[in-house]
Amino acid sequence: MSDLFDDLDDLKAAMTAATPAPDGARKAENIALAEKNFAARQETAKTARSTSDSPQTGRFTGVFAMIKSLTPRRALTATTAIVAVGIVAYLPSFRLTEPMPIPQMEEADFSVADGISLEAVRNENIAAVPSSAPLMERPAPSPSLRQKNRAIMPEGGMLVPFPVEPATDSEAFPQEEPNPLKITAEEPVSTFSVDVDTASYAILRSTLEGGRLPRAEQIRIEEMVNYFPYDYIAPGDDAPFSVATTVAATPWNPDTQLVHIALQGEKPVVDSRPPLNLVFLIDTSGSMDEADKLPLLKQSFRLLLGQLRPEDQVAIVAYAGSAGEVLAPTPAAERNTILAALERLDAGGSTAGQEGLVQAYATADAMAQEGEISRVILATDGDFNVGIYDPEELEDFIAKKRDTGTYLSVLGFGRGNLDDATMQALAQTGNGQAAYIDTLAEAQKSLVDQLSGALFPIANDVKIQVEFNPAQIAEYRLIGYETRALNREDFNNDKVDAGEIGAGHSVTALYEVTPVGSPAQLTDPLRYQPAATVSDAESDELGFLRLRYKAPGEDSSQLIESPILLGGTFTGEAQFAAAIAGFGQLLQGSPYLGDWSYSDAITLANGARGDDPYGYRSQAVQLMRLADSLSK
Repeated sequence: MSDLFDDLDDLKAAMTAATPAPDGARKAENIALAEKNFAARQETAKTARSTSDSPQTGRFTGVFAMIKSLTPRRALTATTAIVAVGIVAYLPSFRLTEPMPIPQMEEADFSVADGISLEAVRNENIAAVPSSAPLMERPAPSPSLRQKNRAIMPEGGMLVPFPVEPATDSEAFPQEEPNPLKITAEEPVSTFSVDVDTASYAILRSTLEGGRLPRAEQIRIEEMVNYFPYDYIAPGDDAPFSVATTVAATPWNPDTQLVHIALQGEKPVVDSRPPLNLVFLIDTSGSMDEADKLPLLKQSFRLLLGQLRPEDQVAIVAYAGSAGEVLAPTPAAERNTILAALERLDAGGSTAGQEGLVQAYATADAMAQEGEISRVILATDGDFNVGIYDPEELEDFIAKKRDTGTYLSVLGFGRGNLDDATMQALAQTGNGQAAYIDTLAEAQKSLVDQLSGALFPIANDVKIQVEFNPAQIAEYRLIGYETRALNREDFNNDKVDAGEIGAGHSVTALYEVTPVGSPAQLTDPLRYQPAATVSDAESDELGFLRLRYKAPGEDSSQLIESPILLGGTFTGEAQFAAAIAGFGQLLQGSPYLGDWSYSDAITLANGARGDDPYGYRSQAVQLMRLADSLSK
């Protein structure tokens, strides 16, 4: 018996010495050739005729049938590879760190006429190896197959993208650090623009459902919080939106307090809304040729068309593969004409045939009439080759068009080359929203359920400024809104652009504040800082809120002021907003949460889900659970 083991050891050593080193370039050539032959075979094969013969079964049946069909020369080549695999299968201690090299085969050795390909040989060989034997690495699916399997087709023929990790990642996100802690005595005033974008939440959801934790720069907490509709106090008859503040204990730190600022826009009267002029500016570059890009884009716009009224108008401009005006301004009542123009769009090409954005705005200008609303909707996966290449020139052009009353919204599709940073910049400059559409359900939310908020502004250039009382508040930090920060002097300058609030929009902002004397204070008081006045010390005001906005079409802003007072209890709406803010900080790895965990965020969110007619809040809890698992 020992002689047998010695012989096996000698055989194993000989095979180790005889095995050639993996040749990556040669392997890539062989696989490319096999894929070419396999693809050609798939295109030319005829349907098999019916037979009454009993099917042959067994692990090696396919291999034997393959060898039987080969000429002696080709059979020798194929069986050599199979025998090698068989020997390795019975030597458990013999391991290969690379797939076993396949003997070099020229195109003449394996032709389509043989009905076999190198890929088929390799797959049969691998199938013959028991799954318990970790001998050979299974080949990863080719990028083409991975892309083809990005979507499933349920009943109704509607594509639902399945989240996968992008093969390449050239995505760009704003590089902003989370807001730092501020010392009230040194910097008592905080100023920022409102933000009703939702792209960040949809992107992080796509990332989590793809099995990965999002990167810190992908997280914009204000967009996570404002993704959800809230049941805040409705505005009165004399204001486009209501403003309310509440102060309560911070969920992740009982020694600090959370200041909750809530804005609620008036809900629209659909029957009395003004006519819409929409120009779809669609990216048809080659990178859009994936299931979750151009096909999903077409389906999303189909949903939007169902919400338009007969007096609305739609035009389509495409850039890259199908550059130019695809559809002249057309009444929304001619639905079939618009849908046919959408369906004719194909992805291909890499350069803009003309200045797509200029064409889109020119079309919108021609459609505009007094009392109507005009908007360009740019839909892209991140290829902003719209004819204007300098970033500053592009933003200047959009700003000028914004001042004429035509706004710009941006919809992102797909992953891998998503340019979220540019999406944000263009939408902010164009007085529009930036959203990311990863599923048809997200298209339903953004373009159907919240269409009024997305397309009908009720207040422009909305700015918030909070002055904290140094006698009451030692430190504070604004949670989120890093890309919306303004200088203190910008608040009273009506020429400085800010965010918009649409019909029915709710907006939430959160500050974590540290009361004077709290053990949570992270900084020591300055020896020579100015002393607070008696009136400040005796005041029960934690701070003072100022808000400026412009009515649509006006150049001068209006001012709203309100003190921030201690007391009150968070409603379920405020608690849920706090849970989402905590979730975002956990994803960012914030140092301010202490031992607060995903489990704590889940408990807080579950206790505040309330009425959840669309399931958005339940989905958020599931994402928290998924992030918790992935973090471990």
